[in-house]
Amino acid sequence: MSGELVPASNALTARWATEACDGSTTVLSGAGVWPLLAFLAAASREPGRAELQRAIGVDAAGADRHARVALGMLASATAATGAFGVWARAELPVEPWWHKVVPAEARGELTGDPSDDQAGLDEWVRRNTSGRLTRMPVQVRPETALVLATALTVDTRWKELFQDVPLKPADGPWAGRAKEAAGLTHTSPDVNRLTLAEETPAGPVTLLTVHGEDDVDVILCMGEPGRHPGGVLAAAMAATDGQHRLRRGETLLKRTLAEKAPGLRVDTALAFEPHTTLTATTARFDITAEHDLLARAGVFGLSAVSAADGRGHLPGISRTPLAVGQAAQDATATFSAEGFRAAAVTAMSAVPSAAPMAEAKVLNVTFDRPFGFLAWHRPTGLVLLAGWVAEPEDWTPPAPATGP
Repeated sequence: MSGELVPASNALTARWATEACDGSTTVLSGAGVWPLLAFLAAASREPGRAELQRAIGVDAAGADRHARVALGMLASATAATGAFGVWARAELPVEPWWHKVVPAEARGELTGDPSDDQAGLDEWVRRNTSGRLTRMPVQVRPETALVLATALTVDTRWKELFQDVPLKPADGPWAGRAKEAAGLTHTSPDVNRLTLAEETPAGPVTLLTVHGEDDVDVILCMGEPGRHPGGVLAAAMAATDGQHRLRRGETLLKRTLAEKAPGLRVDTALAFEPHTTLTATTARFDITAEHDLLARAGVFGLSAVSAADGRGHLPGISRTPLAVGQAAQDATATFSAEGFRAAAVTAMSAVPSAAPMAEAKVLNVTFDRPFGFLAWHRPTGLVLLAGWVAEPEDWTPPAPATGP
């Protein structure tokens, strides 16, 4: 099943990056969004179901299973972790199917006090990102009936450490800075960590794989000057998924190929042995980003399920008509000489879609005079016993609690 969901999740990340990466610094996690969309797809009705199915790239009918597999993959990783949480108002009638789909350990309750509930959700974020993020990206409001969230973290140390160095580009947009940039460099005998995707829709893209000690690598990618950043990222993802031919570093010594690889220069140096080495230099970074997913609802298949509709969009979750009210992600990533650390929290909230929340009627029934009762066999309708209570029993206060 993971063989289907991994390309589907990566495709979502690529589409998002193509739209969101406009040249400004950012970080995003499609892997954090994808499971939530898959759960919503499985719980939704048309037309939202078809739209969500297109966004996640797998059949909505089994999407909840794919979502659980995706979360399980993160939970079993060494350098990455994943967490999933669902919080519902106590008075929201939840369908049995949803109780079955959501693991018991992932379920929580919203009290109806937005301040207290927000504090609880923020604490969940801090706990599941080791404090790298501190707040839930959606706000609990009086009308919030349901919140779904994932938390993803990465923490790996490089197999080959970098050295901190000043970075002074001779040309390009970083040339002529008032202050030198914070750079990193290291030299490695493994030249095939460098590859070139020569023919992509974004032109040639250079990729450098930086290996972590555990099960997470970071791939740095660069396109030609002037290429759209989102297109370069999408091309790099497609290349890592095997959709573009990759030329390995040992073949890039040919001048005709080296000249095609953005950022690559072939130099010579005196050495005791004539072995080719790879010197990689990059900028260190520590970045954060906030994303409003509903601002790009079409990318995530959220246009229909976030629209007001008296019938609601998520009958698999509750018979109460619900619509997605908020969808957001906060993310952070740090690339240093020692390793890579990152975290992303994605959350979506649902609100009643038929009408705004209002004061509700409460039916209080009190049997404080003679009454009857029936013992009824539900499968057959057979009345097993019938009776009448003419006089109540006398009240007897419970015995005071005794100490241990």
